[in-house]
Amino acid sequence: MMPFYQTSCSRNGSKAEQEKPTSLDSQPSFCSVPSIKSLCHDQSFSRNLETQHRCIANLKEQNSYTSSLVLGGKFLFTGSSDKEICMWEQKALTSTIDASIIDTVIAGKGAVKSLVILADKVFSAHQDHKIRVWRIENHDTDTPKIVHLATLPLLSDRAFKFMVPKNHVQIRRHKKSTWVHHVDTVSALALSNNESFLYSVSWDRTLKIWRTNDFKCLESIANAHDDAINALEISQDGDVFTGSADKKIKIWRKEEKKHLLVCTLEKHKSGVNALAVGRSSTSTHSVLYSGACDRSILVWEKDESGDMVLVGALRGHKKSILCLAVIADLVCSGSADKTVRVWRGVERCYSCLSVISGHSGPVKCLTVTSDQQIPSDTTSSYVLYTASLDGETKVWKIFVPFL
Repeated sequence: MMPFYQTSCSRNGSKAEQEKPTSLDSQPSFCSVPSIKSLCHDQSFSRNLETQHRCIANLKEQNSYTSSLVLGGKFLFTGSSDKEICMWEQKALTSTIDASIIDTVIAGKGAVKSLVILADKVFSAHQDHKIRVWRIENHDTDTPKIVHLATLPLLSDRAFKFMVPKNHVQIRRHKKSTWVHHVDTVSALALSNNESFLYSVSWDRTLKIWRTNDFKCLESIANAHDDAINALEISQDGDVFTGSADKKIKIWRKEEKKHLLVCTLEKHKSGVNALAVGRSSTSTHSVLYSGACDRSILVWEKDESGDMVLVGALRGHKKSILCLAVIADLVCSGSADKTVRVWRGVERCYSCLSVISGHSGPVKCLTVTSDQQIPSDTTSSYVLYTASLDGETKVWKIFVPFL
């Protein structure tokens, strides 16, 4: 049985149990956290697990790169660094059919930082401090369209809050804004498990909660972190995880009508860029994966008392971890080292199954789904979408042997 390694988790923001962060210096990754792979003494776990992959499609941007990806129904949606949102048909990307953009919309200014899907709606987070809502019309026809539905915060929400002085917050020395506004890049979005609420985080250090049926902003947590918030995830039990350039991961939980800080995780030695949530193979609890500029992916689980503990670290990338995705027992990680790694975790024992090269720039975002087209008695098949600062979005088939 692999031992647990207690986190520097502090309840309610207390620093009594926190460790002082140490400098990375020139080390490839920090040494205070044991590598999970080195703790797996059963070498038979990694034998006969050769994973095959091949690139099946390559989508090129003209003058920008893809900054966000999401799968919704039969479509792939991509957001670009040049304010475009494109809709592609998944089937065309994974077959011999020529892939082409079904529809494109241009919105706001700067990059589209995050995309989430809710039924026939797409929520997009933008560098211009806005969240936009889109409807997919005629999605069952040959000519589906992306139609703008709303921009958050709504005009009615802004006007109502503006009239009441207590709703104004100081954002700079001589400037105020209402608390419903993000005042810097909106970096990530996530939906609650019941899809009733949309969560957003920003480089303005706030966490906001919106109602999805009328797009009203219900709550804003100011100074949720000490620096820009880069990542956001929600566990199956409703806990909200935020990751920041301040090196911290914070856990928020709704108590009655407000979200409260319940725990702070401080094991990364540099800014946190990515979070992903999966299911533990040894319990019903969620597993949290966090990737940072320290080149390591940390794996967190809940112990018997419900506290988050650090199981260990996945190491192999040579530069910053920029994105993470989880499916089944696989973890996919994209890095500034231009590679994607595919990891498998079984009973807290992890192995790197594959290192995927092919991009000529940092891998900015990725998403993965099961492939239903090629049933097999010996392997599971997945479709992986990766996007890089080189301006290319690649589609990969991955074949993973059964255990």
